[in-house]
Amino acid sequence: AHAAIYPRNLIVAEQGAQATVIEHYAGVDGVEYFTNAVTQIFTADNASIEHYKLQQEATQAFHVAGIHAMQNRDSHIASHSISLGAALARNDITTAFNAPGCGATLNGLYLANGRQHVDHHTRIDHHQPNGNSREYYRGVLDGAARAVFNGKVIVHPGAQKTDAHQANHNLLLSREAEIDTKPELEIYADDVKCTHGATVGQLDDEQLFYLRSRGVEETMARSLLVHAFAHDVIERIRIASLRTRLEQILFSRLPQGERIRELT
Repeated sequence: AHAAIYPRNLIVAEQGAQATVIEHYAGVDGVEYFTNAVTQIFTADNASIEHYKLQQEATQAFHVAGIHAMQNRDSHIASHSISLGAALARNDITTAFNAPGCGATLNGLYLANGRQHVDHHTRIDHHQPNGNSREYYRGVLDGAARAVFNGKVIVHPGAQKTDAHQANHNLLLSREAEIDTKPELEIYADDVKCTHGATVGQLDDEQLFYLRSRGVEETMARSLLVHAFAHDVIERIRIASLRTRLEQILFSRLPQGERIRELT
C-alpha cells in the first residue's frame, strides 16, 4: 500500500528483427498505490515490434505511463493498449517516422465504471514520405466514469504519399458517463490521404428492438451489443492466449456474461 513504482522498459530492434512484447500491470483491489511507467522502442531498418499493454490495476490505484517509439526505414510498430483498471489511468503513446516507408498501427480499448477516469493521448509524426498509420480506439463507459481520447497525426513538410487513418468510437451506458474525444490532423504536405473521426453514442434502440422481438430479454440484449462493440478491438489481438484472457474479463463484466460465452 502507498507504494510508488517507476519501471522503465527499453526495446531495441536491430535491422530486420521482429519481437512481440506483452506488458501487464495488475494489482489487488483495496490497495492504493502509484505506477509511473515508461516504455521506449527503437526500430532499425525493416524491424517489426508488436507491443501489447494490459493495464489491470486495482480500482484504487493510479497509473500514468508513456510508450514512445522512434522508427527507421520500412519499420513497423503495432501498439495495443487495453485499459481496464485504476481509479485514474493515463497512457501517452507516440511514434516518429524518421525515414521513408514506416508504418504504425495503434489499437486501444478502455472499459471504465464507477468513478474511474482513463486517458489516451496519442501522437504520430510523419516526418518522411510513404508512411502509413492506422488508429482504432474504442471505449465503453458506465456509471460516472470519464474518459479522454486525444489523437494527433502530424504530416510534416515533405512527407508526401502519407496514408493515415484515425477512428475513435465510444459507447456510454449511463447518463453520468462522459467522454471527451479530440481527433486531430495537422497536414503540411499536399500529396496525402488522411482521414479521422469520432463517435459517441448509446446502445442502438433499433438493434435492441430487433433482439427483443426475437425473444432475447433486455439485459441479455444489452450485453450482446456491448460485447460486439468491444470485440472489434479484441479480435485484432493476434496472441490467442491474451485474446482469450480479454474475452474472459469482458464476459465477467457483462450481466449474463457466462450465457454469452456459451453462445459465442
